[in-house]
Amino acid sequence: MSQTSLTPQSKLPALGTTIFSQMSALAQQHNAINLSQGFPDFDGPDYLKARLAHHVSAGANQYAPMTGVQPLREAIAAKTAALYGHQPDSNSEITVTAGATEALFAAITALVRPGDEVICFDPSYDSYAPAVTLAGGIMRRVTLQPPGFHVDWSAFAALLSPRTRLVILNTPHNPSATVWQKSDFESLWQAIRGQEIYVLSDEVYEHICFAEAGHASVLAHAPLRERAIAVSSFGKTYHMTGWKVGYCIAPPALSAEVRKVHQYLTFAVNTPAQLALADMLNAEPEHYRELPQFYRARRDRFIQALEKSRLKVLPCEGTYFLLADYSAVSDLDDVAFCHWLTKEVGVAAIPLSVFCAGPFPYKLIRLCFAKQEATLDAAAERLCQL
Repeated sequence: MSQTSLTPQSKLPALGTTIFSQMSALAQQHNAINLSQGFPDFDGPDYLKARLAHHVSAGANQYAPMTGVQPLREAIAAKTAALYGHQPDSNSEITVTAGATEALFAAITALVRPGDEVICFDPSYDSYAPAVTLAGGIMRRVTLQPPGFHVDWSAFAALLSPRTRLVILNTPHNPSATVWQKSDFESLWQAIRGQEIYVLSDEVYEHICFAEAGHASVLAHAPLRERAIAVSSFGKTYHMTGWKVGYCIAPPALSAEVRKVHQYLTFAVNTPAQLALADMLNAEPEHYRELPQFYRARRDRFIQALEKSRLKVLPCEGTYFLLADYSAVSDLDDVAFCHWLTKEVGVAAIPLSVFCAGPFPYKLIRLCFAKQEATLDAAAERLCQL
């Protein structure tokens, strides 16, 4: 009996392997210094690792509650109150997820209906659009122009329509390394206040913000937070991206909808890791409070090391990324330049155009400085030879 191979019609026909996976693989193939994918090449806190081992040994190895273990949700609530002046209810407003990406997907899936329009700001993180497409939504984009990447609020207002359902923002912003101010949240509120529009605020780099005023969160804007889902990531905060633990904070009605998706997407998150993170938040809050200083030192060291290069480094207000203009080095487009840079120079970077749906004619690359000082120095030495 013959069998026929079936090939499903793709729901995401334009997508392949992400640029991050591609560039990391290329870096490994050519033994290049990998400044492309956003992960540290150093480990997280010893106390956090010790607490994980403790909870594993103590037998906390079965399913956690779907919403997250109580000690972690309570610690998140306390941290949020201390930082943003708003204490969410640990039972009805905080959900622990398998990384921030799961929280983003669950939120988009819960809110976006077929035909709904979703506004985001380009360049934008690559997980937003596929989730919107799978939910049947339509992406509308506001282009942010370098070097400031500021929101043009008149352009934003022009995109609003009766079908607008959701606005997705990201601050500190990957890949531009810029941050929103309190005034940006107020401008957003004034634009959408009279409409049934929700907000998804991707704040995974909330503790890596170098702005003098600190991180501006949607949670600190009282009217907006009543219709917003804020997403954060422990992987970014504690240098443990492989743990894949994140969370989202939202009003009870929104949290209930997110949880409906979350319970059938992952159901629950690694139990001992959650308990270890709760211990870490309570015992060593200075870690996340001192994180801006920790990464600022790496940023400044890397920028200083690049001063003799022909790259023009753009301002960096947050995240652990730098943007560099390579127009004085090459006429290649940014994708071709990143491939050349990896193969011939031995430094892997990310082309900025991959974060945009439309044409992005600027010669900009993204470099990750969440690396050991020796790694940054070696990369800078190679880049200064361009």
